Amino acid sequence: MAPKAIVLDEKAIQRALTRIAHEIIERNKGIEDCVLIGIKTRGIYLAQRLAERINQIEGVQVPVGDLDITLYRDDLTVETENAEPEVRGSSLPIDIANQKVILVDDVLYTGRTVRAAMDALIDMGRPSQIQLAVLVDRGHRELPIRADFIGKNIPTSRQEKIVVELSETDGEDKVTIHSIE
Repeated sequence: MAPKAIVLDEKAIQRALTRIAHEIIERNKGIEDCVLIGIKTRGIYLAQRLAERINQIEGVQVPVGDLDITLYRDDLTVETENAEPEVRGSSLPIDIANQKVILVDDVLYTGRTVRAAMDALIDMGRPSQIQLAVLVDRGHRELPIRADFIGKNIPTSRQEKIVVELSETDGEDKVTIHSIE
């Protein structure tokens, strides 16, 4: 599966995250009572990067946590083919009750990952609000879910795949589009 095109390079990802950080601050009138929660795996690194940018802008550190949604997925039996799912656990830095939780993920597609993440969050506490920040929104929603903060809208066909690579896991930062044959 060779990439058709690079849609975001390292600089474009940096600019998108900086813009999202500003939008988060503006929408929430600061960052009081906010916590960033990254959906494993790449959402965690994007949440950490957003926290760094918010700290540079506001001079305040936003709590960052991570969320493992493995047991909340509705396609668990379909994808694993009777294999045991690998649960990696979640780590929330603070009690999320009455907090504004900003879920962070790399790609928004059908909305099923976000639904699973919201179910997992609600089991851990009752936030005052849940917002969604994604690096890429590729469309094709199956559930009525939309992102509050979007790095880039990339309309795709169902025969295409968006691949996000981050230096923390993949050695470089880029977003590519691939054809699924």
